[in-house]
Amino acid sequence: MSVTRKMKVSLDASAFKVPFKITGYTFVSIDLVTVEISENGQTGKGEGASVFYMGENGKSILAQVKSIQSQIESGVNRDQLQALLPAGGARNAIDCALWDLEAKLSGKNIWQLCNIQPALTVTSMTVGIDTPEAMARHSLLLDSTKIKVKLDAELPLERISAIRAVCPNAEIFVDANAGWTFEQLVELAPKFKALDVSMIEQPLPRGADEQLENYKSPIALCADESCLDTSDFEQVARRYQMINIKLDKTGGLTEALTLAGMAQTRGIELMVGNMCGTSLAMAPGFVIAQMCRHVDLDGALFLKKDCEHPMSYTGGIVSAPTPELWG
Repeated sequence: MSVTRKMKVSLDASAFKVPFKITGYTFVSIDLVTVEISENGQTGKGEGASVFYMGENGKSILAQVKSIQSQIESGVNRDQLQALLPAGGARNAIDCALWDLEAKLSGKNIWQLCNIQPALTVTSMTVGIDTPEAMARHSLLLDSTKIKVKLDAELPLERISAIRAVCPNAEIFVDANAGWTFEQLVELAPKFKALDVSMIEQPLPRGADEQLENYKSPIALCADESCLDTSDFEQVARRYQMINIKLDKTGGLTEALTLAGMAQTRGIELMVGNMCGTSLAMAPGFVIAQMCRHVDLDGALFLKKDCEHPMSYTGGIVSAPTPELWG
Protein backbone atom coordinates (compact mmCIF):
# COMPACT_ATOMS: atom_id res chain seq x y z
CA MET A 1 0.00 0.00 0.00
CA SER A 2 1.47 3.34 -1.05
CA VAL A 3 2.11 6.09 1.48
CA THR A 4 -0.16 9.11 1.27
CA ARG A 5 1.74 12.23 2.28
CA LYS A 6 0.74 15.88 2.02
CA MET A 7 2.76 19.03 2.56
CA LYS A 8 1.56 22.52 3.47
CA VAL A 9 3.78 25.57 3.47
CA SER A 10 3.18 29.15 4.59
CA LEU A 11 5.13 32.40 4.76
CA ASP A 12 4.47 34.91 7.53
CA ALA A 13 6.14 38.15 8.58
CA SER A 14 6.69 38.12 12.35
CA ALA A 15 7.17 41.50 13.98
CA PHE A 16 9.88 42.19 16.55
CA LYS A 17 8.89 43.68 19.90
CA VAL A 18 11.43 46.46 19.36
CA PRO A 19 13.91 47.14 16.54
CA PHE A 20 17.05 45.00 16.87
CA LYS A 21 20.38 46.31 15.57
CA ILE A 22 23.50 44.37 14.60
CA THR A 23 26.45 45.29 12.38
CA GLY A 24 24.99 46.70 9.18
CA TYR A 25 21.33 45.78 9.81
CA THR A 26 18.35 46.80 11.89
CA PHE A 27 15.53 44.25 12.07
CA VAL A 28 11.90 45.14 12.72
CA SER A 29 10.39 41.87 11.44
CA ILE A 30 11.42 38.52 10.03
CA ASP A 31 9.90 36.28 7.36
CA LEU A 32 9.31 32.75 8.65
CA VAL A 33 8.43 29.78 6.47
CA THR A 34 6.48 26.98 8.16
CA VAL A 35 6.29 23.50 6.66
CA GLU A 36 3.75 20.86 7.71
CA ILE A 37 4.11 17.29 6.40
CA SER A 38 1.25 14.90 7.10
CA GLU A 39 1.29 11.13 6.78
CA ASN A 40 -0.91 8.36 8.25
CA GLY A 41 -2.79 10.79 10.48
CA GLN A 42 0.35 12.44 11.93
CA THR A 43 1.80 15.86 11.11
CA GLY A 44 5.38 17.05 11.49
CA LYS A 45 6.25 20.72 11.56
CA GLY A 46 9.36 22.76 10.87
CA GLU A 47 10.21 26.44 10.60
CA GLY A 48 12.90 28.18 8.61
CA ALA A 49 14.22 31.72 8.30
CA SER A 50 16.41 33.18 5.57
CA VAL A 51 20.18 33.44 5.92
CA PHE A 52 20.11 37.06 4.82
CA TYR A 53 23.86 37.48 4.37
CA MET A 54 23.81 34.62 1.85
CA GLY A 55 21.19 36.36 -0.28
CA GLU A 56 18.14 34.48 0.99
CA ASN A 57 14.79 36.07 1.78
CA GLY A 58 11.33 34.83 2.71
CA LYS A 59 10.10 34.60 -0.87
CA SER A 60 13.19 32.75 -2.06
CA ILE A 61 13.02 30.05 0.59
CA LEU A 62 9.25 29.69 0.06
CA ALA A 63 9.92 29.11 -3.64
CA GLN A 64 12.61 26.54 -2.83
CA VAL A 65 10.23 24.61 -0.58
CA LYS A 66 7.50 24.58 -3.20
CA SER A 67 9.94 23.52 -5.92
CA ILE A 68 10.32 20.08 -4.35
CA GLN A 69 6.82 19.65 -2.93
CA SER A 70 6.03 16.73 -5.25
CA GLN A 71 9.19 14.89 -4.19
CA ILE A 72 8.42 15.43 -0.51
CA GLU A 73 4.88 14.18 -0.99
CA SER A 74 6.20 11.13 -2.86
CA GLY A 75 8.06 10.05 0.27
CA VAL A 76 11.52 11.64 0.22
CA ASN A 77 13.38 11.03 3.48
CA ARG A 78 15.86 13.26 5.31
CA ASP A 79 18.93 11.75 3.68
CA GLN A 80 17.49 12.17 0.19
CA LEU A 81 16.50 15.74 1.00
CA GLN A 82 20.15 16.77 1.42
CA ALA A 83 20.71 16.40 -2.34
CA LEU A 84 17.50 18.14 -3.39
CA LEU A 85 18.14 21.56 -1.85
CA PRO A 86 21.23 23.50 -0.79
CA ALA A 87 21.80 24.34 2.86
CA GLY A 88 19.59 27.21 3.99
CA GLY A 89 16.27 28.11 5.53
CA ALA A 90 14.14 26.11 3.08
CA ARG A 91 15.89 22.82 3.66
CA ASN A 92 15.90 23.50 7.40
CA ALA A 93 12.11 23.86 7.54
CA ILE A 94 11.58 20.62 5.62
CA ASP A 95 14.27 18.66 7.44
CA CYS A 96 12.91 19.61 10.86
CA ALA A 97 9.37 18.77 9.77
CA LEU A 98 10.59 15.32 8.69
CA TRP A 99 12.28 14.79 12.06
CA ASP A 100 9.05 15.74 13.84
CA LEU A 101 7.02 13.47 11.57
CA GLU A 102 9.43 10.58 12.16
CA ALA A 103 9.06 11.00 15.91
CA LYS A 104 5.29 10.99 15.73
CA LEU A 105 5.05 8.03 13.34
CA SER A 106 7.58 5.93 15.28
CA GLY A 107 6.26 6.72 18.75
CA LYS A 108 9.79 7.73 19.77
CA ASN A 109 10.73 11.21 20.93
CA ILE A 110 13.58 13.21 19.46
CA TRP A 111 15.91 12.18 22.27
CA GLN A 112 15.41 8.51 21.49
CA LEU A 113 15.85 9.13 17.77
CA CYS A 114 19.10 11.03 18.31
CA ASN A 115 20.35 8.98 21.28
CA ILE A 116 20.88 12.18 23.26
CA GLN A 117 19.90 12.78 26.89
CA PRO A 118 18.49 16.30 27.49
CA ALA A 119 19.85 18.27 30.43
CA LEU A 120 19.24 21.59 32.16
CA THR A 121 20.02 24.20 29.52
CA VAL A 122 20.84 27.86 30.12
CA THR A 123 20.59 30.24 27.19
CA SER A 124 22.24 33.60 26.86
CA MET A 125 20.13 36.71 26.34
CA THR A 126 21.13 39.14 23.62
CA VAL A 127 21.77 42.88 23.77
CA GLY A 128 21.53 44.70 20.43
CA ILE A 129 23.68 47.64 19.42
CA ASP A 130 22.81 50.96 21.05
CA THR A 131 24.60 53.59 23.10
CA PRO A 132 26.79 52.21 25.91
CA GLU A 133 24.35 53.59 28.47
CA ALA A 134 21.29 52.06 26.82
CA MET A 135 23.03 48.69 26.42
CA ALA A 136 23.94 48.71 30.10
CA ARG A 137 20.32 49.43 31.05
CA HIS A 138 19.12 46.65 28.78
CA SER A 139 21.60 44.22 30.32
CA LEU A 140 20.19 44.87 33.78
CA LEU A 141 16.75 43.76 32.59
CA LEU A 142 17.88 40.42 31.20
CA ASP A 143 16.72 37.27 32.96
CA SER A 144 19.94 35.31 32.54
CA THR A 145 23.46 35.02 33.93
CA LYS A 146 24.81 34.81 30.36
CA ILE A 147 24.80 37.87 28.08
CA LYS A 148 25.54 37.98 24.37
CA VAL A 149 26.45 41.49 23.23
CA LYS A 150 26.19 42.63 19.62
CA LEU A 151 28.98 45.01 18.60
CA ASP A 152 30.18 46.84 15.51
CA ALA A 153 33.34 48.88 14.94
CA GLU A 154 32.06 51.87 16.91
CA LEU A 155 32.75 52.13 20.67
CA PRO A 156 33.18 48.39 21.28
CA LEU A 157 35.30 48.80 24.42
CA GLU A 158 33.04 51.52 25.82
CA ARG A 159 29.96 49.34 25.30
CA ILE A 160 31.44 46.27 26.97
CA SER A 161 32.87 48.33 29.82
CA ALA A 162 29.44 49.85 30.50
CA ILE A 163 27.78 46.43 30.58
CA ARG A 164 30.47 44.87 32.77
CA ALA A 165 30.14 47.76 35.24
CA VAL A 166 26.47 46.97 35.90
CA CYS A 167 26.71 43.16 35.46
CA PRO A 168 29.90 42.25 37.34
CA ASN A 169 29.03 38.56 37.71
CA ALA A 170 27.52 37.79 34.31
CA GLU A 171 29.23 35.66 31.70
CA ILE A 172 29.63 37.98 28.73
CA PHE A 173 30.53 37.10 25.16
CA VAL A 174 30.42 39.35 22.12
CA ASP A 175 29.35 39.04 18.49
CA ALA A 176 30.88 41.45 16.00
CA ASN A 177 28.93 40.02 13.03
CA ALA A 178 32.02 40.40 10.81
CA GLY A 179 32.26 44.11 11.61
CA TRP A 180 35.91 44.43 12.68
CA THR A 181 39.30 44.55 11.02
CA PHE A 182 42.11 42.23 12.05
CA GLU A 183 43.95 45.17 13.59
CA GLN A 184 40.92 46.03 15.70
CA LEU A 185 40.65 42.44 16.90
CA VAL A 186 44.31 42.38 17.95
CA GLU A 187 43.86 45.62 19.85
CA LEU A 188 40.58 44.69 21.55
CA ALA A 189 41.11 41.04 22.47
CA PRO A 190 43.46 41.61 25.45
CA LYS A 191 41.29 44.46 26.71
CA PHE A 192 38.20 42.26 26.50
CA LYS A 193 40.15 39.51 28.27
CA ALA A 194 40.78 41.96 31.14
CA LEU A 195 37.00 42.56 31.27
CA ASP A 196 36.46 38.78 31.54
CA VAL A 197 34.78 38.42 28.13
CA SER A 198 34.63 34.68 27.47
CA MET A 199 34.41 34.58 23.67
CA ILE A 200 34.44 36.73 20.52
CA GLU A 201 32.13 35.63 17.73
CA GLN A 202 32.86 36.31 14.04
CA PRO A 203 35.18 39.33 14.34
CA LEU A 204 36.14 39.38 10.64
CA PRO A 205 34.12 38.96 7.42
CA ARG A 206 33.53 35.54 5.90
CA GLY A 207 36.20 34.97 3.28
CA ALA A 208 38.52 37.58 4.80
CA ASP A 209 39.62 35.83 7.97
CA GLU A 210 42.74 34.01 6.79
CA GLN A 211 44.91 36.06 9.17
CA LEU A 212 43.35 34.15 12.06
CA GLU A 213 45.36 31.05 11.10
CA ASN A 214 48.53 32.58 12.57
CA TYR A 215 46.89 34.53 15.40
CA LYS A 216 46.95 33.34 19.01
CA SER A 217 43.93 35.04 20.53
CA PRO A 218 43.76 35.44 24.32
CA ILE A 219 40.02 34.81 24.00
CA ALA A 220 38.32 31.95 22.16
CA LEU A 221 37.16 32.93 18.66
CA CYS A 222 33.89 31.52 17.33
CA ALA A 223 32.95 31.14 13.66
CA ASP A 224 29.42 32.08 12.66
CA GLU A 225 29.17 33.52 9.15
CA SER A 226 32.43 31.73 8.30
CA CYS A 227 30.93 28.31 9.02
CA LEU A 228 27.65 27.63 7.27
CA ASP A 229 27.81 23.84 7.14
CA THR A 230 30.22 20.90 6.95
CA SER A 231 31.75 22.17 3.70
CA ASP A 232 33.37 25.03 5.66
CA PHE A 233 34.66 22.90 8.52
CA GLU A 234 38.26 22.18 7.52
CA GLN A 235 39.08 25.83 6.87
CA VAL A 236 37.29 27.01 9.99
CA ALA A 237 39.08 24.43 12.17
CA ARG A 238 42.38 26.17 11.33
CA ARG A 239 41.12 29.61 12.29
CA TYR A 240 38.65 29.29 15.16
CA GLN A 241 38.32 27.49 18.47
CA MET A 242 34.53 27.32 18.38
CA ILE A 243 31.71 27.01 15.84
CA ASN A 244 28.24 28.54 16.09
CA ILE A 245 25.81 26.03 14.58
CA LYS A 246 22.56 27.50 13.29
CA LEU A 247 20.05 25.20 11.66
CA ASP A 248 19.08 27.74 9.02
CA LYS A 249 22.76 27.80 7.96
CA THR A 250 23.23 24.03 7.96
CA GLY A 251 19.90 23.40 6.27
CA GLY A 252 18.45 21.40 9.12
CA LEU A 253 19.12 19.22 12.13
CA THR A 254 20.47 16.36 10.01
CA GLU A 255 23.46 18.36 8.74
CA ALA A 256 23.82 20.14 12.09
CA LEU A 257 24.34 16.83 13.89
CA THR A 258 27.01 15.85 11.36
CA LEU A 259 28.80 19.19 11.80
CA ALA A 260 28.63 18.88 15.59
CA GLY A 261 30.14 15.41 15.42
CA MET A 262 33.01 16.63 13.24
CA ALA A 263 33.74 19.46 15.68
CA GLN A 264 33.69 17.19 18.72
CA THR A 265 36.08 14.75 17.03
CA ARG A 266 38.56 17.56 16.38
CA GLY A 267 38.24 19.23 19.79
CA ILE A 268 36.45 22.32 18.45
CA GLU A 269 33.99 23.74 20.97
CA LEU A 270 30.39 24.35 19.99
CA MET A 271 27.75 27.02 20.26
CA VAL A 272 24.18 26.87 19.01
CA GLY A 273 22.51 30.00 17.72
CA ASN A 274 19.55 31.03 15.60
CA MET A 275 18.47 33.42 12.87
CA CYS A 276 15.48 34.29 15.07
CA GLY A 277 12.12 32.54 14.92
CA THR A 278 9.38 31.10 17.09
CA SER A 279 9.76 28.25 19.56
CA LEU A 280 9.19 25.90 16.62
CA ALA A 281 12.59 27.01 15.29
CA MET A 282 14.28 26.97 18.71
CA ALA A 283 13.12 23.40 19.47
CA PRO A 284 15.46 21.48 17.11
CA GLY A 285 18.25 23.87 18.09
CA PHE A 286 17.72 22.64 21.65
CA VAL A 287 18.94 19.21 20.50
CA ILE A 288 22.27 20.70 19.36
CA ALA A 289 22.39 22.73 22.60
CA GLN A 290 23.07 19.53 24.53
CA MET A 291 26.55 19.43 22.95
CA CYS A 292 27.40 23.11 23.33
CA ARG A 293 29.58 25.34 25.47
CA HIS A 294 27.41 28.36 24.61
CA VAL A 295 23.67 28.31 23.96
CA ASP A 296 21.92 31.22 22.24
CA LEU A 297 18.28 30.24 21.78
CA ASP A 298 16.46 33.41 22.84
CA GLY A 299 15.16 34.19 19.34
CA ALA A 300 11.52 33.59 20.21
CA LEU A 301 11.71 36.29 22.89
CA PHE A 302 12.35 38.96 20.24
CA LEU A 303 9.00 38.39 18.55
CA LYS A 304 5.67 39.93 19.46
CA LYS A 305 3.97 36.55 19.02
CA ASP A 306 5.25 33.02 19.59
CA CYS A 307 3.75 29.79 18.27
CA GLU A 308 1.46 27.40 20.18
CA HIS A 309 3.00 25.28 22.94
CA PRO A 310 6.00 27.64 23.31
CA MET A 311 9.19 26.86 25.17
CA SER A 312 9.56 28.68 28.50
CA TYR A 313 12.40 30.94 29.65
CA THR A 314 12.97 31.46 33.38
CA GLY A 315 16.19 32.70 34.92
CA GLY A 316 17.97 31.95 31.67
CA ILE A 317 16.86 28.32 31.75
CA VAL A 318 15.09 27.34 28.54
CA SER A 319 12.73 24.39 28.67
CA ALA A 320 12.98 21.37 26.42
CA PRO A 321 10.30 21.30 23.69
CA THR A 322 7.18 19.32 24.49
CA PRO A 323 5.98 16.72 21.96
CA GLU A 324 3.03 19.01 21.25
CA LEU A 325 5.47 21.64 19.96
CA TRP A 326 8.02 19.47 18.17
CA GLY A 327 9.91 16.19 18.40
